[in-house]
Parts: sequence; structure tokens; C-alpha cells
Amino acid sequence: MPQFIALSAAARHWVLRRKLLCASACLRHRAAMSTLLINQPTYAWLRELGLREENDGVYNGTWGGRGEVVTSYCPANNEPIARVRQATTKDYEETVKKAKEAWKIWADIPAPKRGEIVRQIGDALRRKIKVLGSLVSLEMGKIYVEGVGEVQEYVDVCDYAVGLSRMIGGPVLPSERPGHALIEQWNPVGLVGIITAFNFPVAVYGWNNAIALICGNVCLWKGAPTTPLTSVAVTKIVAEVLEQNNLPGAICSMTCGGAEIGSALAKDERVDLVSFTGSTHVGKLVSLMVQERFVFEDADLNLVVPSTVFAAVGTAGQRCTTTRRLMLHESIHDDVVERLSKAYKQIRIGDPWDSNTLYGPLHTKEAVEQYKAAIEQAKQQGGTIVCGGKVMDRPGNYVEPTIITGLAHDAPIVHKETFVPILYVLKFKTEEEAFSWNNEVKQGLSSSIFTKDMGRVFRWLGPKGSDCGIVNVNIPTSGAEIGGAFGGEKHTGGGRESGSDSWKQYMRRSTCTINYSKDLPLAQGIKFE
Repeated sequence: MPQFIALSAAARHWVLRRKLLCASACLRHRAAMSTLLINQPTYAWLRELGLREENDGVYNGTWGGRGEVVTSYCPANNEPIARVRQATTKDYEETVKKAKEAWKIWADIPAPKRGEIVRQIGDALRRKIKVLGSLVSLEMGKIYVEGVGEVQEYVDVCDYAVGLSRMIGGPVLPSERPGHALIEQWNPVGLVGIITAFNFPVAVYGWNNAIALICGNVCLWKGAPTTPLTSVAVTKIVAEVLEQNNLPGAICSMTCGGAEIGSALAKDERVDLVSFTGSTHVGKLVSLMVQERFVFEDADLNLVVPSTVFAAVGTAGQRCTTTRRLMLHESIHDDVVERLSKAYKQIRIGDPWDSNTLYGPLHTKEAVEQYKAAIEQAKQQGGTIVCGGKVMDRPGNYVEPTIITGLAHDAPIVHKETFVPILYVLKFKTEEEAFSWNNEVKQGLSSSIFTKDMGRVFRWLGPKGSDCGIVNVNIPTSGAEIGGAFGGEKHTGGGRESGSDSWKQYMRRSTCTINYSKDLPLAQGIKFE
């Protein structure tokens, strides 16, 4: 029998107020949802990637997430794109456990069969390359052609990994004992944690993911907190391939989140290897760098100028291999600076999605503040702004690409990590001076020299030359190929990703001796009577 409870006037007022507040909150929520770019017809293509207004930020075979809901913004206009619910520490714990269980299945699959799965991942990415590249451009801010190129890099690494899956292994070595075989056995490390930065929200994960998978590892990815939609979209593509092959989705797990999740992953002893890409302030495995380029008096300036512009302003100066320091021989300093200044003024700045645009916005408002602070510090330390140096008066996070001269080689700002489009031009007299300046900074990813002197080239490549992980001659500091190992030295880590023998970092090595005889000859000729 239903019961009725009489309400006082105050109680009725409270109930009515609660209803009004709830109705108001619902209206605000619907209004907020309607302002998201994903709900505008122009951006309907986002739904082709499986994205919606609010997206789960955890994947471990199933989608979920019980943490804070964050909004992702477009750097070109600072408008909200969509939302992602981040992981909690409980979500992280569950994901690690599921990933470890998934490894038991994945590690038993022969490497060439694992390569077949990676091939399918590459094909799935190919089918979505334009729409996924558009998302990278929209959420990160790099120009469209770079966004597509970044997805292409993941595809290329998948192709590379497929072939590698039939080649990984160690040698059979000659044993000093008769009837014995001496071999090197390589096995997967287990669970690989991958922490990536905002500037390459697809490619860096791809470098690690494709190689780690064919080696027999499972992956747990934490992307940058400012590019969560890209992380979700990529994971959806990869997860579909795994699920179609009746494999555990947790083989490629993902947890979106901030410093709390990143710290948990980095400290977790259950995670057998952590690949970190970010600033040296955050970690020192792979980091942002102060890159350098030297131009000697015999250099071909027709190579120098376009190479410098490409490496200094590409991705609005936010690449890990962006040129930060340009060291010019005193005899050509003024000429090169003048040429660069003219070239900078011709850079087409605009919307990342416009095919004519060469230079887009910085990723966040905070990056704009870092740019302004670096400009002021450079002025205070004796620098002269040749061109640029201002925040642009337009919507979005746009700043002028900048050239600064007159600073000392050891000025604090020259040695400081700045992830913005500022090029410090230094003047040197001798080769010894230039090489010394190259190596005096704490970072060491990429460096390049422009010269026709072959003796100088080999001194540059030798033990007293560049101490960077990537050492180039007559080409830009950026634009590394996937076939070579990618990584740096000093505070830039020492680890390697992508090509060459970097696959060894995702595996553990055992030296194995097998006695297939009936005798027991001991090493070093030892005998027991």
C-alpha cells in the first residue's frame, strides 16, 4: 500500500529548488556539449574514429575510466573538441594486472605470427591515415601534412617490424668444448610502459609499440594529458585488430591521465621497461633537447638556409630534434643571418588544416607564456631580436618564429630547454671552438655540420667530435629515418627507439650452453680426479 508523507512548506521549497538546480545543470551540460567541435558538422569526421562527446580514457580489453573528465582543446582557436574521462589509480592497477595476464598468451605466439598482427595494425592505420592525421593536426596543432606524416611513420614502423619479426635472435657461437653448443637466446622483457609527449602523439607510440609487440611484449600506454583524443583514437584502431584476431585487448592497454598515472607507471616494478619521451625536467630516458647546427666557411649556403628553416620552425619549433642553436663561422655569419631573416618573413603562417600553411600554433597557452619568458630572458642576457619575438594578434596560440643573435655561447637561456620557435645564432672562429660549444650543454640528441671539408667531417663523427646520439652532415637536425636507431646521449637518455638494433632494448639476453654429448668437459680445461 503506498504511503504519502506530508511536506512542510520549507521542505517543498527545498525539493522544488533541487529540481530547478538539476534542470539548470542539465541545460548547462547540454549547452556545453553543443559547443564542442565534435558536435559541429565541420568536424563530423571525428566520429569516424569512434570518438564522441565524452570518451573513456582507459582500455585494457574493455573501455572504462573513473577519473576526472578533462576537455581537449584545439590550439588553433582554443575551442573545446571533446572530453575524456581519465584513469584513477584503481583503473591503473586493474590495467596492469590484465596486461600481465595478456602477456602469458602473447609471449607464446611465434614471432612471425606476432608480426602478422602488427602488419594488420599497420593496414588498419593506413585505412584511417587521413582522418587520424586530421585529428593530430586538430588536437596537437601541427600542420595537416605533418599530422598525416606522423601516422605514416607509425605505418612505416609496422612494415619494418613485420620483417624484423623473422630476424630477431642471437648468434650460434663456437664452443671451446666438444659436443657443446653455445647460443644467445633473446626473450621479451614482459610489460613495456610507454609514456609519450604531446608533440608526436602518434609516431613515438608507434616506434615503441610495433617493435615491442614483435619482440613478444605487451604495452601500457600513457599519452600526453593534452592529446588524449589522439591516444583514444589510436587505441581504438589497434584494439579492433586484436579483438578481430581473438587476442586479449590488454596486449595494447592505455590509461589516460596526468602526473599521478605517469608516476605510478614509472615507479611500478611490475613494469619491466619504461620508454619515456618528454622533457629532462620530467625524466631522463628520452627528452627534449637543445639541438645544434654548425655552419663552416666552406658550407653550401643553398643547403644551409632551407635546412635551418625546416629544422627550426617545423612543428612551430616543438619537435624533439628542432634546431635551437645555429653556430656560424664569423666570415659568413652576417650573410646567413640576412638570408634567414628574409626566409622567415616568407613563412606562411595560418590554420593547420590549410594546405598552404607551413607554420601553425603552439600546443598550449602555457607554451605561449614560455615563449614570452624566453624572449625576455634573451634580451636581458644581451640578445638582439633579428625577426619575430611577438605573440600574434589572432585567435589561438600563435607566436612569431624568432631569430636572436648576439648572445654568448654559454648564456643561460642558450642552454635552457625551450620548446618554442626561437633560434639562437652564435658566432664562432675555429673548429675546436665550435665542437666544444656543441658538447658543453647537458642535452645531446641531434646535431649537424655543414662543410665540404672531408677531414672535418670525419673529425666531427669521431671521438672528439659531436657527443650527440644523432650526428648529421649537410642535412637538418630533424627528419630522422626509421631504419636508424633514434635516441640521444647525456641528459637525453642513452636509450634507442625505432631501427637498427634498438629491438634489443625490448628483450632480455641469455647466453646458453647446451651439452649434447655424453661427456662433461669443463670450461678452462678444469678436471676433477
